Amino acid sequence: MSNLKTLTDFDVIIRPLITEKSNIQKELYNKVSFVVRRDANKIQIKKAVENIFKVKVAKVNTVIVRGKMRRYGRFIGKRASYKKAVVTLQKGYNIDLLTTI
Repeated sequence: MSNLKTLTDFDVIIRPLITEKSNIQKELYNKVSFVVRRDANKIQIKKAVENIFKVKVAKVNTVIVRGKMRRYGRFIGKRASYKKAVVTLQKGYNIDLLTTI
């Protein structure tokens, strides 16, 4: 494991997760989803989102999404596993991922 204290905010958050489900959560519940480092904790994720996007975070939920088995013709492969963070923003704050990034 690497020393997480030396990581920058951009090292913690890998990319935003833009799916149909995350768009619905953004509109209805003010939640935004990100793919983050596997060894990042909730406190580091909260600080990174607040510093990068200049918003206030109410809550952070994390889940490790396991990679699915997929067939590529006659070969069998596996997608990579990743850690997903669902960040709930406080009322009055918003992140527009399509224009911010």
